[in-house]
Order: sequence, then C-alpha cells, then structure tokens
Amino acid sequence: MAVFGATAALTFYVIVLFLLVLRHSHNLKRLDRWLHSEEAALPDSSGRWGDVFARLARLMRDQKQTHQNLSSALERLRRATSAMPEGVVILDEMDRIEWCNPVAEKHLRINAGLDIGQHITHLMRQTQFAEYLASRNYKEPLVIKQPRQHELMLSLQFVPYGDKQKLLLSRDITKLERIQIVRRDFVANVSHELRTPLTVISGFLETLSDDNQPDPDTRRWALELMSEQTRRMQSLVEDLLTLSRLEDTENQVREEHVNIPEMLRTLYEEAKSLSAGHHSITLQLDTTTKLLGSLFDLRSAFINLISNAIRYTPDGGHITLSWAVQDGQGVFSVQDTGIGIEPEHISRLTERFYRVDRGRSRETGGTGLGLAIVKHVLSGHKAKLEITSEPGKGSRFSAVFPATRLLIEQDE
Repeated sequence: MAVFGATAALTFYVIVLFLLVLRHSHNLKRLDRWLHSEEAALPDSSGRWGDVFARLARLMRDQKQTHQNLSSALERLRRATSAMPEGVVILDEMDRIEWCNPVAEKHLRINAGLDIGQHITHLMRQTQFAEYLASRNYKEPLVIKQPRQHELMLSLQFVPYGDKQKLLLSRDITKLERIQIVRRDFVANVSHELRTPLTVISGFLETLSDDNQPDPDTRRWALELMSEQTRRMQSLVEDLLTLSRLEDTENQVREEHVNIPEMLRTLYEEAKSLSAGHHSITLQLDTTTKLLGSLFDLRSAFINLISNAIRYTPDGGHITLSWAVQDGQGVFSVQDTGIGIEPEHISRLTERFYRVDRGRSRETGGTGLGLAIVKHVLSGHKAKLEITSEPGKGSRFSAVFPATRLLIEQDE
C-alpha cells in the first residue's frame, strides 16, 4: 500500500513537472514568435512570464527609441556636414577613407561609392601631402594645388580624434590666393609707377639746388619735366582713388536720369581739344535715348574710352563716337583706326596696370587703370564691355547697357 502511494505521488509530481515544462515551452515559443515578428502583439501572460514579456517589451521600446534617436542624430550630422563649405573626410587608424561629404568629393575627387576603404594617399598622390601626413605635425594647414582641377588651391588639415583616427578638412582658398596675388601685384605696380617720376623729380631737385645753377633753358626744361612727372603721379593717385571708390560702391550706383546725347556732345568737344587736330573725330547720336545711372561715373568711363582711342591712334587716323539702341540694348561705342591689339591681350585689358606696350602707354600719359575703371563703372550699371580689334587696323570698344537702364523718349 505504501509502495502504491509513493508511486502515485511520483506520478503526480512528474505530471505537474511535465505540465510546467510544457507551459514554459509554450511561453518560450510565444516569446520566439514575438521576437521574430515585428507585427505580433505582446503575448498575454501572468506571473513571472508576464513580467518577462513586459520587461522585454520595455527594453525593445527603449532600444528602438535609442536607435531612432541615433539615426536622427546621424542624419542631422550628414546634412550639417553636407552643407559645410569645407570638405570633411573621416579616416580610420590606417588612414583609409571611411566617409566623406560632397564637398570633399569635389575637392579631392573622391568617389564615395568606390573609394571607401582606400588609403588617402592613393587618391592624393602629391609628395608634399604624403610628407604632411607622415609628419604628424598638423598645427598648420597644408596649402596645395589640386593638379586634377584647373587652378584649384586647397588648404588641407588633419584633426586627430578618437583611437588614432583623423578628420581631413579641406577648404577652397582659390579666391583668397588670387586676392593675395592681386594685392602683391598692385603694390609692386604702384611702386613701379611712382619710382620713375619720383626719381626724375629727385634728380632735378638735386641739380637745381646745386651751387652751380644751370642755365635758364636747362632750368626751364627741368621744371617742365618735373611738372609733367607731377601730373603723371597726380593722375595715378586720382585713378587709384576713383577705382577704390567704385569698388566700395559697385552695387550702390546712384540712380539719376543721364542725358547721354548731351554728355557725349560735351565729350566730343573735349576729344577734339585733346586730339589737337591730329585726328578726324565724328559723333553719331540717337538723341531719343537716355540712361538711368550715375552721370559722374558714366562720364569717367566714357572719357577713358575716348582718351585711349586718341592715345593709340596715329596722327591722321579716324575716331567715331556713337550712341544707339541695338537689339534692345543701349550701346556706346568708340571705333578707331589705331594700332589695334593682338587677340591674346584682349581678355586682360581690364586688369589693373595691364599694358600691351608698357613704354608706349607711359609715353602717351596712361596710368594703366583706365580700363579697370571702365570695367567697374559698367559692372555697377549691370553693363558689359565688348572689345573687338585687329592689329594694324584699329579697335572698337563698346559699353553695352541692359534694356532696364534705357529711358527712351517718344518723338512728337
């Protein structure tokens, strides 16, 4: 009887244990289905399994939220780095590319789809870049010319971070370098332009102050030369001041109704006086069209074009001044039968101090700034300068103004 009771008790315990195992197995399967199915609802359960399901649900919600926050932060970072004017390249501890923004792709010619994992020196093969990378001294940036892109100057700098990783930052400094070159050239040119007249004046002053005074004719000649060199320096200073003012106010042109026909009649008389009868000068006018702009600046630009034609047209040559409406645009032109200009010089004529023939320009009294002034005046009026020329036959300089600046009077 005792044996039977023990057997019955054991059987009962086995059945209970089996049911518990079956229940746990069932809950484990439900848990597995829930974990592997994003759409499955949280299994209903009580007791310890209910606590397990609830805690796992909270953990997964927190993990999902963390993932979303991280993804959102990464997306904001990508957008921010994409909007940066500088290029950004992330390098691993072996200096291999892990990621780059679009600006870096452009600067360094990186293909984000193909070059990830490449060593940075496989793409940037300049010796100075490899030496800069190996130096480990990144306090100062490396200025380098990108040979695969015409005239692109880059400032490159490594920023170490993390565990032997680096950021490579790139900045386009092409415009800055050009400005520096222009400044250096400007100082050199001004110094050169002033050196000759100052040397002449200084020499004559020394001569005139000597105890052995020169004869009256020599003294008069010296004074005339000093006066001429003084006028030359004065013209240079005035042109420099004009150019500086135009650069400061290029986008703030004074808006007034300019009677171009009337102004050109005055300039025509001045041109004849400047020519002193050495040239044949004619004037062709559309008397119904005026212009919206700055009278002072336009007069400065037009007289520069006219005086250039007189300077570079030999005696007996012909100069035509014209103002007309062509294809809906206002065009002031100066046509001459002068010495002409070789094609390779035309694109550089509006640069400061650029001269086709430096010696001839100085002999004729030019400062080398006239066409630079013309360019800035026209730019402020949203106009453009067109130049056509044939060596030995003459040139045509045309200031072309947009229709929005024309003031056309109707004939009665």
